Amino acid sequence: MRTIGILGGMSWESTLEYYRLINQAVAESLGGLHSAPILLHSFEFQEIADMQRKDDWSGLGTRLAEAGSGLERAGAECLLIATNTMHVVAPAVREASSVPLLDIVEATGEEAVRRGYSRVGLLGTRFTMERDIYHTVFSERFGVTVDIPPDEEREFVHRVIFEELCRGEFRPESLARYVEIIGGLAGGGAEAVVLGCTEIPLLVRPQDSPLPLLDTTALHARAAATFCLGEEVAGT
Repeated sequence: MRTIGILGGMSWESTLEYYRLINQAVAESLGGLHSAPILLHSFEFQEIADMQRKDDWSGLGTRLAEAGSGLERAGAECLLIATNTMHVVAPAVREASSVPLLDIVEATGEEAVRRGYSRVGLLGTRFTMERDIYHTVFSERFGVTVDIPPDEEREFVHRVIFEELCRGEFRPESLARYVEIIGGLAGGGAEAVVLGCTEIPLLVRPQDSPLPLLDTTALHARAAATFCLGEEVAGT
C-alpha cells in the first residue's frame, strides 16, 4: 500500500472522519486487520481561522506548503488537504511537493459527472462559497453549474460551521435551517447539493436532505483509499 499524508486539524472533527473512512475502505477491500498507512500533520485550528479572517492566504499557503513538504520527507506518497476552504492554497502545496495532491474539488466533480448532474448547489464556509474554489473547475472541467444561497443564508451556513460544527455541536434547529436552504437551492434548479465543508456531513445526512448529497469528505476519503491501494485516481 502507498502512504497517505493528511494536512488536517481544520477542524479535527472532520479529520477524524477522514481517518475512519479511509481505514474502513481499506479494510473492506483487503479484509483481515488491514488498515491504511497514514501520516498526519494536524494544525492548531484557531491559528488557521485567525489567518483566514485576516485574509492572509499567502501566509496560509506557506504554512500548508511547509507541512506538506514535511509529510513528503516523512514518507507520504500523496497529500490531502482535509478541508474544502484551504484548497484556496492548493497551488502552493502542489508547488512545494513532488507527490500528488488529491484534490477534493476534482473528486467531487468526478462524482457529479458520474451521477449525471449538470447543476448543483454548494454549501460551505463563505470562503468556499464566494471564492473560486468550485465554480470554475466545475464549469470548465466538468460542465456543471454551481449555485450558492443568497447572502443572508451564506452567512448563516458559515456561522454554524465555525460556531457549532467545528466544536462538535449539532443542533436540530441548525439542521432544520440547512434543510430549508437546500430546499431553496432545489427550487432554483439544483439537482444535488455539494456539502462543501468537511464538517457539514456530520450535521446533514442523506435522509434529511430534499436533494441528493455530494459528501465531499466521503468522496475525498474514497479517493485517498483508492490511491493507497495502488489504483489510479483522477487528477493525479
